[in-house]
Amino acid sequence: MKIGPRIKNLRLKKGLTQEELGERTDLTKGYISQIERDLSSPSLETFFNILEVLGCTPNEFFDEEEREQKVVYTDEDRTEFVDEELGFRIQWLVPESNENEMEPILLTLEEGGTFREFEPSLADTFAYVLSGKIEVSLGKRTYYAKAGETIYYQASETHQIANDNDGPSELLLVATDSYL
Repeated sequence: MKIGPRIKNLRLKKGLTQEELGERTDLTKGYISQIERDLSSPSLETFFNILEVLGCTPNEFFDEEEREQKVVYTDEDRTEFVDEELGFRIQWLVPESNENEMEPILLTLEEGGTFREFEPSLADTFAYVLSGKIEVSLGKRTYYAKAGETIYYQASETHQIANDNDGPSELLLVATDSYL
């Protein structure tokens, strides 16, 4: 069994660079790279230390059964938050998606409702307007999109989404993790 690719996969899932894993295990970035490419084999002590930092037991690491990842999410998987003051309802479509590279949400804005203002970041934002009409403020500019239209922007300026409809508006919004 090649252990290097499995270690690399665990490291990436933890969001660690080779350098960060090396710092936490008192190993060099170069040595971590060699282990991940199966060019070097760590001692048992070093191997167990790496697994501990990666939050994996030896049994889990060597379990040959591939764990089936969840692919289909239902209404029961969703979590919801309602802000009556600002007039919006947000539903997270995938549990713990805020820990992933993308965060898909279903956003419903009541008439006159606004989603909170966001500071500039490195994130990309995609939205598909399901119903109603949406106003997007991006820096000093304002854009409008109606049902069936798509919104896409880099969040490099202060930005906010608001309802520009007589009645509720709904959109599917996906934002990337701004810290990747």
